[in-house]
Amino acid sequence: MVWDFVELNPFSRTGWSGASDWVMRVIKSISEGTSQVGYGSVEKASATKSSLPDDSVNCFFSDPPYYDSVLYANLSDYFYVWLKRSLPHLSDFFDTELTPKAEECVVDEAKNKDHLFFEKTIGQAMGEGRRILTPDGIGTVVFAHKSTVGWESILQAIIDNGWIITGSWPIDTERQGRVSAVDQARLQSSIHVVCRPRESPSGSLRSEIGDWRDVLQELPQRIHDWMPRLADEGVVGADAIFACLGPALEIFSRYSSVEKASGEEVTLREYLEYVWGAVSKEALGMIFTDADTTDFEEDARLTAMWLWTLSAGAPPSPLDKGGAAGGGIDDDDTDDTGKPAKSTGYILEYDAARKIAQGLGAHLDKLTTLVEIKGDKARLLPVGDRAQALFGKEDLNAPTTRRKKKSQDKQLDLFAILGNPEDSDSSSFGDPGVPQVGKTVLDRLHQSMILFAAGRSEALKRFLVEEGIGADQRYWKLAQAFSALYPTGTDEKRWVDGVLARKKGLGF
Repeated sequence: MVWDFVELNPFSRTGWSGASDWVMRVIKSISEGTSQVGYGSVEKASATKSSLPDDSVNCFFSDPPYYDSVLYANLSDYFYVWLKRSLPHLSDFFDTELTPKAEECVVDEAKNKDHLFFEKTIGQAMGEGRRILTPDGIGTVVFAHKSTVGWESILQAIIDNGWIITGSWPIDTERQGRVSAVDQARLQSSIHVVCRPRESPSGSLRSEIGDWRDVLQELPQRIHDWMPRLADEGVVGADAIFACLGPALEIFSRYSSVEKASGEEVTLREYLEYVWGAVSKEALGMIFTDADTTDFEEDARLTAMWLWTLSAGAPPSPLDKGGAAGGGIDDDDTDDTGKPAKSTGYILEYDAARKIAQGLGAHLDKLTTLVEIKGDKARLLPVGDRAQALFGKEDLNAPTTRRKKKSQDKQLDLFAILGNPEDSDSSSFGDPGVPQVGKTVLDRLHQSMILFAAGRSEALKRFLVEEGIGADQRYWKLAQAFSALYPTGTDEKRWVDGVLARKKGLGF
């Protein structure tokens, strides 16, 4: 734990005085009975063992620990020691020196708390929630995590303890002005998973086995119905993927188990692979409007879905590693001023990238010139880094130190890759010794973007006209889609827009 400054500006109207006034007005309203909230009670107890009787509440709402994101008990010690002194009349709540930590439901390998411990403990809490809830009540679980493992653990705990997941909604829960979000695009939404007890009116759990074929048949249509609705409400990228989990899991979790024709039980992890695939295919249909996505090779489909998952239409800035998709623009390097250097790729958690690729029929291990894998991260390479692979040049050595480059520096790098400008502009791509046209539509589009970036107008013209690249409508549809997907202000966005600007002038 590293302590930071308070997330309030003490000199603004919304600073300390405004915040304290807000809290006092809420307390006064509740204590005087003028609030619609009414009265409530607070109990110090474990979520795994509630004192409430069976079927006693109509709503169960939980915001459990986010897997391994924060050691909450350690964090609360800072406040605990002050509250203990300022609220002596509540000694029953502060009867230990520090907060208890033995039963804390988090993933902490140092304390031998792995994902199985987390899943088991969350499961006990969800079981208690269903016990105290009426059969027709409603439950909500708030969750956000970067890894698919974290999500699988929480969803498994919910389903295993007799819940039907009926919805999942990304809700903005963070203030834009908080200190940790300044100059960053940190996670702003938490996913609210809505669920109902899988119970009969008598309160007993319904036991019904689902047919795997029926579940798979219903899944694509359910995703098809939801994705346009989410898009209309501005829910895109990773938020849209997780917002589809609820409707998709309702099909699966309405049964006590789902079995294949062989009698083999289908695991939640296996089903989620199909959910990611269905979402990816539906998203591609929305990205490439009026186009058959099967016309594009796997590298184009993967790149489009990768950028869409990161909601890459946002301004370019590093995304919090705790985001829902666990990714963002890679800016780990810094320039001489200590500020983040130009982005060097688009990061996804490896397992998320693998699921996206699998759903699209792509294989990450076969796309080594497009995707770089390091540990639990997968990086979609920026277009500039593909120049050597696309143009067959191997004589350019990467600089040993990074600095913030000006636009002419980027052009000089590309000149070094492409060779002498005069030689390039006097040659055709079909001549001996001249780089070959890319094998896929994506490769050809990236070659065009690099030629534009290097200022090779004549070479770009010959590439599009004489080589016939511009006659392929898939090329322009891909360029148009990428113009919308690349973040504003990035090199890729500027380069693809530059290529698109030449379309009409070249007669296409």
